[in-house]
Amino acid sequence: MKRLIPTLAIAGLMCTNALANDISPAVVYDKAGKNDKSFNEAVYNGILKFTKDTDIKVREVEPTNEAQVSQGLSKLAKRKSSPIVAVGFSMANALEAAAKEFPETKFTIIDMVVEQPNVQSVVFAEHEGSFLVGALAAMKSESAKVGFIGGMDIPLIRKFACGYEQGAKYQNASVEVMSNMIGSTGAAFNNPSKGGELAKSQFDKGADVVFAAAGGSGTGVYQAAKDGGKYAIGVDSNQNHLQPGTMLTSMVKRVGDAAYSSFMDAKNGEWEASVKVMDLKAGGVDWALDEHNRDLITPAMEKRMGELKALIASGYIKVHDYMSDNTCTY
Repeated sequence: MKRLIPTLAIAGLMCTNALANDISPAVVYDKAGKNDKSFNEAVYNGILKFTKDTDIKVREVEPTNEAQVSQGLSKLAKRKSSPIVAVGFSMANALEAAAKEFPETKFTIIDMVVEQPNVQSVVFAEHEGSFLVGALAAMKSESAKVGFIGGMDIPLIRKFACGYEQGAKYQNASVEVMSNMIGSTGAAFNNPSKGGELAKSQFDKGADVVFAAAGGSGTGVYQAAKDGGKYAIGVDSNQNHLQPGTMLTSMVKRVGDAAYSSFMDAKNGEWEASVKVMDLKAGGVDWALDEHNRDLITPAMEKRMGELKALIASGYIKVHDYMSDNTCTY
């Protein structure tokens, strides 16, 4: 039995000599590609760090459709790549099949649980990170109206939305939270035009801060915020640099660390088939503060964010996980 938690990638197969200490690491990206400025790019940055630290190259596969995901996993396993990191929930079925076919190969999947003896599953507490940026949005908002734009309408993305709303209303009980989803297929994560349209609609209704959990579609949201003189919140990678002055913060989800750790653990003989939960306390999620948004965050706001982090990490604030029962309560 497997429990599915959502992400999403073989235009080209880049092969390099990666054999060292009996590992030949590889990655299959989501279909949005490794340069999506969001989820996949965060994984890519983790891989670059691994190669820099170890001089071990990583084989990369960038699928363009579902069939290529399965083909890529099988091709890599046949070439004795291991561990193989699958980037995203949508690869769960293909990865489970590959794990059964190649029981000696180590697989890691990000954003999903696949229960096989040779699979390491890494999931994140997106609801906790989203709670933080929701609270920050409520602090920054002058209209007491904030927005959320999700990519594909699936439980994982509603997990972001629910956490965001909880944080906003914890900070300001009277705040209004608008919410829209871009679509019902994986294409929703790569539709900046639709993201921009939805953001503009929310801004027209009075929202002055919008959080996008929409992969590559988020760039349209950030552009709309810049054009309208509003604020946006990025996701997964630290996206503050994309529109400095517009990006209030980013909800950082350290998926790059998951890929890095999988490879490094294998190199050190410490890789285990298990379920790893990367919550706020473990450093799996956070909010981003850097030179690109420093001027937007007051000392009082920064102090409050520190307080909220401590309250969540200690368990005093228990952020409801939408995926536990497909409801949003707080």
